[in-house]
Amino acid sequence: MDKDYYRVLGVGRSASALEIKKAYRRLARKYHPDVNPGDRTAEEKFKEIQEAYSVLGDPKKRSLYDQFGAAGEPPRGQQPFSPGFEGFDFSGHGASSFSDFFDSLFGGGARRTQAGRERGEDLNYSMRIGFEEAVSGLQSRIQLTRQVSCPACRGQGSVQAAVKPCPACGGSGRLHLQRGSMKFQSACPQCQGTGTARGEACPDCRGQGTVRKTEHIQVRIPAGVDTGSKVRVPGRGNAGRLGGATGDLYITIEVAPHSLFRREGADIHLRLPVTVMEATLGAKVEVPTLGGRTVIRIPPGTKSGQKFRLKQQGAAVPGGRSRGDEIVEISIVPPSADDQRVRDLMKELERVSGENPRAKLG
Repeated sequence: MDKDYYRVLGVGRSASALEIKKAYRRLARKYHPDVNPGDRTAEEKFKEIQEAYSVLGDPKKRSLYDQFGAAGEPPRGQQPFSPGFEGFDFSGHGASSFSDFFDSLFGGGARRTQAGRERGEDLNYSMRIGFEEAVSGLQSRIQLTRQVSCPACRGQGSVQAAVKPCPACGGSGRLHLQRGSMKFQSACPQCQGTGTARGEACPDCRGQGTVRKTEHIQVRIPAGVDTGSKVRVPGRGNAGRLGGATGDLYITIEVAPHSLFRREGADIHLRLPVTVMEATLGAKVEVPTLGGRTVIRIPPGTKSGQKFRLKQQGAAVPGGRSRGDEIVEISIVPPSADDQRVRDLMKELERVSGENPRAKLG
């Protein structure tokens, strides 16, 4: 009896090419041997799904199948189709292994590395620094506990008198398999792709390949960081497995507040107290900056809340060469009312000026 490929994929005979492809992807993902290791039923189901899609996924083969069935004879001059997964040679070009092909087909899966190696984990570290340190940057030594490659076994997790080839793969690190018409290869599970037989577990790391170590390292915090900034220190995370790459260290910055300044991005803000006379008549006033003191001119009639900008006196812009500005906001401070003479003079000033600041309020 002819196989019903539509039934195998769970679609109707009028299904579109897109519906067939979606059905195949869903079933192939469900019954893939990597997902169901050792399950013969799933393996046979997977082969059946492949066979069905190799026909229904090809417009010409599907047309012939609809006319003659899987065992029918095509018209003279047309080549018969053979169910299978044509077009893919897993032993040569294209995907280097069936798992690699499956990953490329479905968008990838877990991170794979050569010879069973695994990249080490990234580490996180929190650092509190001063306001001015964040603006100008700093060099600092921190204490860090992390996993490093075991010096006794050089990160291999095992020790042996001499290197011996893996008996399962003959030292190649790969297994060459064939399922039906498909040929593919995968990393040897016994040696995890290393090609060498594992010796006895290393007594220093108990077969883990890494040991815990506390060390002091020098780190550079660039100028312009702020609270929440993350600084990456390459290669200072945990060591990788079986010689895999070492992870990175990420330092999360917290900046302490300043007694005078506050920060908004790369700009530094300062509230500058001035007297009524300075604001009324104008004056030259000293202003603190992160680089020292400077003098600004307060024009006559300056109002409270008025702002002045000091160019390039702010924080560095991370990753750039420019700096922010310092924004100086005027805060007019009235004189003390404890002195009777001051009160009398203020009354006289009010009488002479005759101004009503609330006149526009109606």
